[in-house]
Amino acid sequence: MNTKILACTLALATLPALSHAAGDATAGAAKSAACSACHGQGGAQPIMPTYPRLAGQSEGYIEYAIKTYKSQERKGAQAALMYPMVQNLTDQDIADLAAYFSTQQ
Repeated sequence: MNTKILACTLALATLPALSHAAGDATAGAAKSAACSACHGQGGAQPIMPTYPRLAGQSEGYIEYAIKTYKSQERKGAQAALMYPMVQNLTDQDIADLAAYFSTQQ
């Protein structure tokens, strides 16, 4: 009985991952111009020391950060700047940007 419960729990835990949009780094590069204005080309050299470097961050982290800015759950010094920047991004746009920046150095 416990094995069945564990198996069901694990199966349900993977459902969000299965519904996750697959990111396309090439498409993300084409969508990254607005991001690059502050975070630098490829997200590698932010224009301000308080702006995060996006290049090389994990895909999951970038996607999480953008989604929490979009929902305005994410707070902090730069949150007010980020809210309008991400409002019109679709889940696919977010996945593509995350895929792109995670592949940059």
